[in-house]
Amino acid sequence: MTAKKIIPKVLIIAFVVGFGVLCALTGNIMSPVGTLWSLFPPVIAIGLALLTKEVYSSLFIGILAGGLLATSFKPIKTIDSIINDGLIASVSGTAGIFIFLVILGVIVALLNKAGGAQAFGRWAAKNVKGKIGASLATFAFGVLIFIDDYFNCLTVGAVMRPVTDKAKISRSKLAYLIDATAAPVCMIAPISSWAAAVSEYAPEGVSGLKMFIQAIPYNFYSLMTFVFIIAIVLMKFDYGPMKLHELNAANGDLFTSGMVTANDEETDSNPKAKVIDLVLPILVLIGICVYALYYIGQSGGLSFADAFGNTDATVGLPWGGLIALVFVIIYFVARRLITFKEAMACIPKGFNAMVPAILILTMATSLKNMTGLLDSDGFVKAALADASGLNNFLPAIIFIVACGIAFATGTSWGTFGILIPIVTSIFDVNSALGIMSMSACLAGAVCGDHCSPISDTTIMSSAGAQCDHINHVSTQLPYALTVAGISFVSYIFSGFVQNAWISLAFALLLTVGTLFVIKALTKKKAA
Repeated sequence: MTAKKIIPKVLIIAFVVGFGVLCALTGNIMSPVGTLWSLFPPVIAIGLALLTKEVYSSLFIGILAGGLLATSFKPIKTIDSIINDGLIASVSGTAGIFIFLVILGVIVALLNKAGGAQAFGRWAAKNVKGKIGASLATFAFGVLIFIDDYFNCLTVGAVMRPVTDKAKISRSKLAYLIDATAAPVCMIAPISSWAAAVSEYAPEGVSGLKMFIQAIPYNFYSLMTFVFIIAIVLMKFDYGPMKLHELNAANGDLFTSGMVTANDEETDSNPKAKVIDLVLPILVLIGICVYALYYIGQSGGLSFADAFGNTDATVGLPWGGLIALVFVIIYFVARRLITFKEAMACIPKGFNAMVPAILILTMATSLKNMTGLLDSDGFVKAALADASGLNNFLPAIIFIVACGIAFATGTSWGTFGILIPIVTSIFDVNSALGIMSMSACLAGAVCGDHCSPISDTTIMSSAGAQCDHINHVSTQLPYALTVAGISFVSYIFSGFVQNAWISLAFALLLTVGTLFVIKALTKKKAA
């Protein structure tokens, strides 16, 4: 590790320890619970990850800082808190997602071994033309998988990697396309695990699904992200770090820098493999997982939509994934594309490919747990209550606050879980300003989640694209911040206009106009 990477970590550790010693010496240990200090651990972790390009130690230092603050710098209690409240709680809480990650990794390894991925790549090379076709196909496939963001990230990556590799699209660009069509599409799809989660926070006497649907036209970040993707693909330009990655990809280097994961080897060549050998397993996986999510959620004769409002993705996805895995093994062995022994050899191979994602997800969830011990949501509630008199500017303020919380904690669900009860207590959710504020909360949660290197969907987008995680974060950030700025201005505009369609037209024009300006500026700079 270079001095550039070591020095920031040493300084942070010295600061945290020095703060504890100072408090102990003065005999006046200030409680960080419910104060600005509660956001200190995630800010440290995120800052270090972006500065040093190394995520594991950055996350650990954030967890350590959270443990020290939560236990008033008592060493034994700090260790106990990190182990029990942080790491063990994170594994037990996300065990279902870990299982699904491993299952999907095994299925991808089987698809590669059987030659299905290569057969699909050959078909795509003939039928999906160039970067524009591959990018739009990835975008369309991502939009179609609107049931759950975890499922979206990993499935789109597994299917579209051969296509984008053939088109010489960088893995960073693929990770962005996956990430930008995961949470945003779930946040505007009435039948999804996200709609279900939002509906749970509806006030008494208000339909949660109706509240969610009313918020869709004002969800500027999600909607404008789609406009942004289509526009930037058709306009054929990139900017920021993504530009370098795309230039390198055009010359054959899909990764530019960072760690290359285990599955980045060439897929097996099998002349017997056909496109159906990739398409059928994926369709079976999608179909069974959708049914599993419905089955887990339905009880007492609930409708299809309400069942998704009651489902648990951490149970439904591994439930469906396991059945799909058994089907894929039987199908490939019956087709004589692989032997049973080769199928079993794919199990550890698929697990190994998902180890980096599992490690990062474990540590990121531990960091969220530490932040929860410090009652960061209580601090945010108090701060937002002070701004309740700004009325027309409140949607824009809520959007920024939601971005900040989601960025610091890496969770969209946790963010709108904090803010929706505040919004519903301030506004009538059936009023124009109430609907806008609700939408701003949801949009900001997705935006902050996109920007955060400790977000679970960001982590799994990297895993789905088999892209170095820090590369994904650094290349995506300028794009996400551009749409965030457009959304912020649109919320200010809509706060005064209070008309969904006029506001949406304004946001659309602002997005396209901004991209034309950026393209002109990048051309001028290049010249």
